[in-house]
Amino acid sequence: MSSMSGGSETVSFQASETQNTIQRILQSCSKLVEAGDIHESDSTISELVKFLDSLSDAALSDPNNEPAQNDAFDALNEIHQYICSPSLAQEAVDALSFELPKAVSKFAGISNRFLDKAISIIDQFLEKCGPRDMLSILCNTLGYSSNMTKAASYILPPLSGLSKVFTSIKRRHFEQVQVAVPIILNVLKAVALDSDDADDAELESVFHRAVGIANSIYEVCNKLDGASNEKLRALLGLYVLQCLALLSASISYKDSTCHLMVLELSQISSYCGLTYMSLLTAFDVETVAGFVFGEDKDAHMSCLSHVKHGAALSVVWGLVSEEVAHATKESLVAIKDDLHNNQTKRWQAIGTLKHVLSFVNLPWELKKHTINFLLCITDGCVSGEYLGEHSEWSSYMPNIFTALQVLADIPDTQRFDILKALITNTDSSSMIAIFIDIVRREMHMEVCNSTSVKEAPDSNNEMHPDMPFWTPSVLELVESVLRPPRGGPPSLPDASDAVLSALNLYRFVLMTESTGKTNRTGVLSRSNLVKAYNEWLLPLGTLVSGIMTENKNDYDQLAVDTVCTLNPLELVLYRCIELVEEKLKQSTT
Repeated sequence: MSSMSGGSETVSFQASETQNTIQRILQSCSKLVEAGDIHESDSTISELVKFLDSLSDAALSDPNNEPAQNDAFDALNEIHQYICSPSLAQEAVDALSFELPKAVSKFAGISNRFLDKAISIIDQFLEKCGPRDMLSILCNTLGYSSNMTKAASYILPPLSGLSKVFTSIKRRHFEQVQVAVPIILNVLKAVALDSDDADDAELESVFHRAVGIANSIYEVCNKLDGASNEKLRALLGLYVLQCLALLSASISYKDSTCHLMVLELSQISSYCGLTYMSLLTAFDVETVAGFVFGEDKDAHMSCLSHVKHGAALSVVWGLVSEEVAHATKESLVAIKDDLHNNQTKRWQAIGTLKHVLSFVNLPWELKKHTINFLLCITDGCVSGEYLGEHSEWSSYMPNIFTALQVLADIPDTQRFDILKALITNTDSSSMIAIFIDIVRREMHMEVCNSTSVKEAPDSNNEMHPDMPFWTPSVLELVESVLRPPRGGPPSLPDASDAVLSALNLYRFVLMTESTGKTNRTGVLSRSNLVKAYNEWLLPLGTLVSGIMTENKNDYDQLAVDTVCTLNPLELVLYRCIELVEEKLKQSTT
């Protein structure tokens, strides 16, 4: 019993000693500040910070050490009471405000009561120092998070404080928010993507505060009009999209809290004028950043690294949640129809949606919805305005080629479906040629990687599990080019790029199946050989021969270009005819 009593007395003595130490340092600091002794007051504040660090370190290092936690909380409580004192000189408050927000924020990772107390202390500083001064102090506090091991918990008090600062600012609202947002976004990015020590609950709390900041900026927007409102709304849009991307990559897709935060961000995005169609087809991060940051745009692009991902995810979340789509007042049916009927917008949308597939941190569920949407807008769509020779490709071609680079992120069977849809619903011969070459490359890689080609022959037409591109569907692709659905042979020389690629694909499949003694695609069956010979190759040969004869003795530039264009096509065509004739001679059934 005496031992327990002695232990209790020890705990009581330690707590009292902590309170006495905090009181002594704070009183000493106040006297030095009032006396104008800046050097000694700074030294005293450093002593206070070191003492607080020792308490927070002890409590964080051993969550089960109740005496250490009691000491730590007593220290925070003492500081809070001191800052709340109406008799405290403003000079002392100002001096303490530079360092104490960092020191007390370190306690936030111990438990919720420490977090609440740290926030209360920062709120007192905000009340006594004013929002403009606290803006720079809290931004500095956030920047210090890179030195913290538990950064996710550490940034919660300053994020909470900034949310209140924004709504308390009386003038120059845009300029003040413009300074803070890049700092906030960089810290969120570091915690969400680069930190390994944050658990789900901590990240959830972080993004709850991040969404709170978005709501605060929204509230400020409603106070402004004219150019200031326009620029702040543009900045808010960038902030929301970056947050949406980081949130989607950090919080569990199945968590109801995640859906609620996405809903809030989506509503604010809609307020900023970011419609689904504009995000998919017309949103340019650099242009908006230039409007917001002016000549300093390049210095801030790193904090906007995932805005493009957020633009795509805004639409994907509308597909995931009817509630989100309803809140944004968007009609996804109308958007799908529009993308179906407009080839230019469809390419631009593909270029935007590719960011979801290339973002390795995102859950598979979001990528699956993206793939389904891609299939929806590319499969069976009606060709829109024809992209002729003089159409403006430069604005969206980079998006197309970048999108193609992430096709590898899509599962094999769905990747083939997307390529097939792109081939059958594209008017451009050059683009069809590119897509067919991708199919041929995929098939070549599957042959190289599959041991089945080197082992016992399999004459069945069933899809091999490791070779999903080697199916009868590949012959349908060839037929769609060599014998277009609208009837008759392809238009030459306009479609020469697509025809040459289709012939090369057919020759590759025919030779590979023959060499490997397989028939997965059905290319070696007699019926398919006869069909290819009579319906694809011979009519095409007749067309090519006629065009070549017509232009052979004509020496104007158009005729010369036509002959040069068809020469390689003619060589591959006649090689295909020879191969089919050989196989037909060997075939008995």
